[in-house]
Amino acid sequence: MTMTDPLSDLLTRIRNGQRANKTAVHSPVSKMRISVLEVLQREGYIRGYSVENDEDALPQLRIELKYHDGTPVIREVHRVSKPGRRVYSKIKDLQRVYNGLGISILSTPRGVLSDGEARAANVGGEVLCTVF
Repeated sequence: MTMTDPLSDLLTRIRNGQRANKTAVHSPVSKMRISVLEVLQREGYIRGYSVENDEDALPQLRIELKYHDGTPVIREVHRVSKPGRRVYSKIKDLQRVYNGLGISILSTPRGVLSDGEARAANVGGEVLCTVF
């Protein structure tokens, strides 16, 4: 089965896993998913992730979700740029998420970065998603 939007699938798995109070969720492996998970881990929204190789099946990402006093750390996650409508932003035009409490994840020429890292590098790009 082909998937038209793998990143949206990853975000939905994380959202559903936290609503069900799961400690970890699984997702297929791709470079874009790993890049987004790196940013989420650096910013403290997930505990971590690992690639699990099984002899019989394709490799899977195991994403360890993070909770604070029993409530999920990720309250909202929204996909901004979709396959049917790509959203690009210059760094000076990039909106802050909840007045700086959340982050935007961007795909830039320097890799996948959070909005704070993109501002420090003074580089814009495609706005993949917002996390609060």
